[in-house]
Amino acid sequence: MCGRYTLLQDELEILEEFDIDESIDSYQPSYNIAPGQNVLAIIHDGRKKRAGYLRWGLVPSWAKDEKIGYKMINARSETAHEKPSFKKLMSQKRCLIVADSFYEWKKADGEKQPKRIQIKDRNLFTFAGLWDKWIQGDKVLFTCTILTKEANTFMQDIHHRMPIILPKEKENEWISPIKLHPEQAHQFLHSVKMEELKAYNVGSYVNAAINNDEMCIQPIA
Repeated sequence: MCGRYTLLQDELEILEEFDIDESIDSYQPSYNIAPGQNVLAIIHDGRKKRAGYLRWGLVPSWAKDEKIGYKMINARSETAHEKPSFKKLMSQKRCLIVADSFYEWKKADGEKQPKRIQIKDRNLFTFAGLWDKWIQGDKVLFTCTILTKEANTFMQDIHHRMPIILPKEKENEWISPIKLHPEQAHQFLHSVKMEELKAYNVGSYVNAAINNDEMCIQPIA
């Protein structure tokens, strides 16, 4: 799964990297992004790419209770094209979720060691995501989920699942405004080649989502 990540780059770097021509409203870097928080995402509105915030934890448009979002921070890419919660979103509500590293916890000797994981050859990257709009009465929510897959060789030593990180050349294709058959989106994700990753141990300070400063990413032996 993917349950925590970071985004530390400044706004200008993000705008340039993803060719966004409008500023990001209320942008703030974060050392410890957690479910339930607003996360920076990119969509294509049919005219251009836009960057803004979605709440992490998908609340499908048909849901009766927004609390379902806490159970839907991730979606399994192997079955998302078949599931009622994700099928239509795979077709036409795909997004990029911007990050520069993510955390995972490796189990060993009854303990969980947090690790910070990065792409070896670039700083900014994006997770493949899905988003939806939920309305109930006067309340409107825009929410998202991160698509995951079975761990690659590198990640298997840490965890059995991992987020889908899109290669740079595949990002615009994923959020293309062209409507896809859900199976087409599934095949697209299946074809994505993962880039080389690197990881290092960080302290248990990161375990608490309330902690959000440089200590989260400090290496430990």
